[in-house]
Amino acid sequence: MSVNSVSVTAAEVMDRCAVLMNDPAKTDYTYVTLIPFVKIALDDLGQALLENQSAPMVSSWSKIVVPKGHSIVYPHNMAPPEIPNAPTYPINLIEIQEIKERIAGQDVSSGPSFILMTRVEFVPYHPPMDRLEHWLWENQTIKFNAWGATTDRELLLRYLGEFVAVDAITPDSIVGGVNARQYLAYKTAAYAAMFIGENPERATVLDSKAEESLERMLSISNKGRQQIMTRHRPFRAAWKMRGGF
Repeated sequence: MSVNSVSVTAAEVMDRCAVLMNDPAKTDYTYVTLIPFVKIALDDLGQALLENQSAPMVSSWSKIVVPKGHSIVYPHNMAPPEIPNAPTYPINLIEIQEIKERIAGQDVSSGPSFILMTRVEFVPYHPPMDRLEHWLWENQTIKFNAWGATTDRELLLRYLGEFVAVDAITPDSIVGGVNARQYLAYKTAAYAAMFIGENPERATVLDSKAEESLERMLSISNKGRQQIMTRHRPFRAAWKMRGGF
């Protein structure tokens, strides 16, 4: 399940799809069976959003392990090859909301868990410590003090992310915002009805419900954009973010 109420997982979509197919126990419409159709529904949603010039974001999170001595977290797949085990942040990251840290592999029952880190304009100099404590954003990277930490650190990164249709989907994958839940459930069920159940009548009804959900989602998104200030996003200069900051 999603840790954030505004995000939707593939499992939530498939649970609703199974109900729409009169199989709430998922006897026939299992996660394994439905995941390929969730991917197709995501492709459809992505194309519809592009056609309507809509770019919704989801609030998400990621755990990143920063090995001891490392002082930079790089963009996805952009770590320098000469730095082994360099940590990277998710590909869809747009804006960081907060970062917390704890010692990597810590047993949460043995003491405090994640501790909130402080964002700074520049990292103050201090001798090497067993924690990172401060972070800053610079040149599309997350930076800490030059020494890193003397222990492996596990970061909990909460961020606003671009909605993307990912290829490697598991039941726990976040596949969109809460407004997309109905569309994805209906669209996935429509494909399942057509190609698994071979029931074109039900597929037509479900596809019609999916289109109604898409229209509502786009309407809500368009209303939200009306008379709202825009600002350049601090993490990617090419994007703009809605909100009066």
